[in-house]
Amino acid sequence: MKHSTHVEHPDVILIGSGIMSANLGALLKQLDPKLRIQVYEVTDELAQEASNGWNNAGTGHAGICELSYTPNRGPDGEVDVTKAITIFEQFEQSLQFWGYAAAHGMLPEPRDYINPVPHLSFVHGQAQVDFLKSRHRGMSAHHFFREMAYTTDRSTIAGWAPLLLDGRDPNVPIAATKMDGGTDVNFGAIARKLLTWLAAQDGCGIANGHRVIDLDQTAEGWEVTVRNLANGQIRFNRAKFVFVGGGGGSIQLLQKSGIAEQRGLGGFPIGGNWLVCQNPAIVAQHRAKVYGQALDAAPTMAVPHLDTRVLDGKRTLLFGPFASWTTKFLHKKGSWTDLPGSIRPHNLATLIKIGLTNVPLIRYLVQQGTQSMKDRMDVLHVFYPGAKVEDWKLIDGGIRVQAIKKTDGEAGIVHYGTEVITNPQKTISALLGASPGASTSVNIVLEVIRNCFSHLLDTADGRARMKAMIPTYDIDLKDPAQADFFHTVHATARKHLQLD
Repeated sequence: MKHSTHVEHPDVILIGSGIMSANLGALLKQLDPKLRIQVYEVTDELAQEASNGWNNAGTGHAGICELSYTPNRGPDGEVDVTKAITIFEQFEQSLQFWGYAAAHGMLPEPRDYINPVPHLSFVHGQAQVDFLKSRHRGMSAHHFFREMAYTTDRSTIAGWAPLLLDGRDPNVPIAATKMDGGTDVNFGAIARKLLTWLAAQDGCGIANGHRVIDLDQTAEGWEVTVRNLANGQIRFNRAKFVFVGGGGGSIQLLQKSGIAEQRGLGGFPIGGNWLVCQNPAIVAQHRAKVYGQALDAAPTMAVPHLDTRVLDGKRTLLFGPFASWTTKFLHKKGSWTDLPGSIRPHNLATLIKIGLTNVPLIRYLVQQGTQSMKDRMDVLHVFYPGAKVEDWKLIDGGIRVQAIKKTDGEAGIVHYGTEVITNPQKTISALLGASPGASTSVNIVLEVIRNCFSHLLDTADGRARMKAMIPTYDIDLKDPAQADFFHTVHATARKHLQLD
């Protein structure tokens, strides 16, 4: 839906219409209905970049099946599952808020944006079988994952996901874990529904086709310069707080702000592609999200997986992702000059060091970008040995910008988690980072609210409003003492989202 509503001098300006801005805008408006909020989006429709359903895996990342979140063994030789437990708790906050929004008319028709899909991990080779067994041992001991099943039995795995066994060598050891509580999420649909609700509230506006071209700090906040892409008209607006949720474009906007916190930051764009199958006979055989072992030199986002997707009411299968080299920061409204144009004296050394120390990643991206269809099918055959090339086609899967920053004086690519960049005055926040991103978006914007809108949580009314939306926002659900409370609120959220 095209929006063109402008609120002059709002309290909050949200740049970008993806899942991050949508969650933040909805939460803030519910916490303080008097807040005036303006959204600017560069594309003609809402949530068309990273949040778009075809530009991500749609996995409700809860740490259940993603082996990249549990890559290490602890001193006792067992797989360290700490990060998976943390991710599950963060995704739980998203479920709770979306469940509240569904129950209160903000997110109608849950099947449009979230569907129950089992989450599986699948490995082959004795070393990986042993790894998965240790992982299951650690995870199933926690109350989040008590229902996780583990097996090496081929007939059981075939019952869970028949395509995994179609044509597979019977002499190679295999193993899998499964939880039925997984989800497939259309983050773009959630963003569009929440923003449609927001646009209908008093004092809120959304303008598509408008690019923010400059940010100037003022005594009271920020002056934002915006260009109407349809007619070239320049508009100026002022707000006390600006949220930069522009996905890959956030680096450039942060640089325009000039805040000290953006110094040394850079971005490394990675293109993506999917293999897609829409053959009903094959799609009907697979109802799961199956994550496998990481590929050498691949970034976190490139761990291969075979996924059931539900988009626009239709089931399909996606496999990938396959990465590619690009210099664009945005898929639809990006430019080939984005990467070179982001180079500044303060981040040049960081970018050079990343290039010199990540030669395997560069080689991987070049190799991925030059793959033939046969090469891609060979990777798919690791998951689905019986796959036929005529049933699959390659589609564009959008762009991710991996944040580059210095940690302890060393330059590194942020492969995991989302960085929240905020100035000392707490008048601007921006997001940079990687997976699990959208799935933990509510937890991420809660950090923004605690940091920049703490006054909304300091009153009894504000706390009550937040507890109604996210009952566990101030509770450590990881604590075994909270197991019963977790199961109660978890069941309520799933009921509201029609996931049972």
